[in-house]
Amino acid sequence: MATVELTKDTFDDVVGTDGMVLLDFWASWCGPCRMFAPVYERASEKHGNVVFGKVDTEAQPELAGAFGISSIPTLMIVRDGVVLYAQPGALPEQALEQLIEQARTVDMDEVRRQVAAEQA
Repeated sequence: MATVELTKDTFDDVVGTDGMVLLDFWASWCGPCRMFAPVYERASEKHGNVVFGKVDTEAQPELAGAFGISSIPTLMIVRDGVVLYAQPGALPEQALEQLIEQARTVDMDEVRRQVAAEQA
């Protein structure tokens, strides 16, 4: 699956679904973002059952602000509507692959229990 450009109008429809979504917050003027883009694109082609979204922070400042994005690129992983990972910085290909595999193995029932306990 290729990457999907997300806007404030499409974001909730994509990220609010079940399954795993990777988000790349980026900008065209950002050197590290441009270096990370081909790595992210290749990963999107390998993992057809994962949505790879891109958020242009210049075009979508509301989304960047809503998530407190202060450094780019920032990679975020959302699974079943829960943010599992959010870190700034470009990752090498192998590190991104390892991160995707780790996110796949997370026990989401346990995560939901922890979130519920924290909110109680």
